[in-house]
Amino acid sequence: MESYVKDSLQKWKEDMLQQKNEIDAEYEKVKSELQLYSYKFGITKQVIQSTINDEIISTIKTTYQKPFEEKFNELKLYIKELDEKRRVYQMFVEKIEKVSETEEN
Repeated sequence: MESYVKDSLQKWKEDMLQQKNEIDAEYEKVKSELQLYSYKFGITKQVIQSTINDEIISTIKTTYQKPFEEKFNELKLYIKELDEKRRVYQMFVEKIEKVSETEEN
């Protein structure tokens, strides 16, 4: 493989790895936030189940449960998107490595 091609592929691989690393960092951040909202939603649900006053239940649902559930569902969708992006960038890296190895042999 020509030096220029090899260097260009290496540079492209590094760019893809940098993108993937940024996505990985965002993924971990969202994963933690998702876990937090999972706890918040679960705790709120348990409190509602243990409460008999309908007015308090209604207030808790409006103030906490519904917003927590919405945020939880939003984060679940976003983490799926990030997971797909991670997978795609990893494929780029693997394909570049494979081409580089094949050409060297």
